[in-house]
Amino acid sequence: MITVQLKKVELGNGETLAYRERSGGHIPLVLIHGNMTSSKHWDVVLDRMDESYKIYAVDMRGFGESSYHGGITSIKDLSDDIKDWADVLGLSDFSMAGWSTGGAVAMQFVIDYPGVCKNLILLASASTRGYPFFGTKADGTPDIGNRLRTMEEVMMDSGKTVPVQTAYDGNDRDFLRSLWNALIYSHNQPEEERYEEYIDDMRTQRNLAHIYQALNTFNISGVYNGLVEGTDQAGSISIPVLVLRGDRDYVITKEMTQEIVEDIGESATFVELKNSGHSPLIDDVDQLLRAMTSFLQMKEEPA
Repeated sequence: MITVQLKKVELGNGETLAYRERSGGHIPLVLIHGNMTSSKHWDVVLDRMDESYKIYAVDMRGFGESSYHGGITSIKDLSDDIKDWADVLGLSDFSMAGWSTGGAVAMQFVIDYPGVCKNLILLASASTRGYPFFGTKADGTPDIGNRLRTMEEVMMDSGKTVPVQTAYDGNDRDFLRSLWNALIYSHNQPEEERYEEYIDDMRTQRNLAHIYQALNTFNISGVYNGLVEGTDQAGSISIPVLVLRGDRDYVITKEMTQEIVEDIGESATFVELKNSGHSPLIDDVDQLLRAMTSFLQMKEEPA
C-alpha cells in the first residue's frame, strides 16, 4: 500500500524545507509546485502516478510547511534551496517536474547544477523570459503600457497583489475560490473537501509579492524581456525537456510556451494537453500522467 509522509529537513542557510515523500518506487522524481500552492497540490499525482516512481514533492521556501526566515529576491534563491534540500537527502540523477512558477525554478536548477537532474518536465511553466507584471487601470484591467519595475510597485499593485494578500490575511475564501474558478479551475473543480484543503494551503504562502517580482525579473533567454536583459542560459539546457501546456490555459499564454521551446532549442519537446487549463492535474490527470510517464519511460530505456 502506497503511503505519503510529510517530512522536514533543515538547510545550511537556516531555512527548513518540508516535503512529501511517497513510499515505494525506484525511479526518482522531484515535483516543484507553483505560486499560491505547495506540495499539497500535487496530491492527485502522488495518488495516481505509476508505483514504479519514487516521488518527492517539496514545499518551496515561504510555502506550505516550509519556513520563510529570509526573503527571496530571485527564482535562483528558490532553486538553490532545492539543491541544498536534495543534497541533504542525498538525491541525484533524478527527473524533475515543475508546474507554473515551479517550472522557472526547475529550469534555473538544471542550468546551475548540470548533471544532477536527468530529465525535465515543464507543466504550464512560466516562460524562459519570465512572467511580466503590469499595473492596473482605474477600471481594474491590466495596464499593458505600465510594466511594474520594483518590489515596492508590485507590493502596492491594486489589481493583483493587494487583493490576493488581503484575501490571504482575511481568510476570504470566496474571493480565492472565485479567482481560481476564473483562472485555474475554469472547466473542472476539485471535489469540495479537497478544494477546501487547497484554499487552506493557499493561505500558507508568505512571499506573494516576492514571487511576483522574482517572476517579473526572471530571464534566462538571450533577449531583453522588457525589464531586464537575459542571461542567455536557456540554450545550455541539454537534458531532455518535455514542455506541457493545456489548450485552455488562461495564465500561461501560447506565446510564453513558444518562448520556452524556442529558447531551450532542440532539447525541448512540446505536447499540448487537450481540453485542459492551468491545472491539468484537476482537468484531466490521466492525460497528464500519460504524457509524463510516456516521456520518462522513453528516457529510461537503454540506448
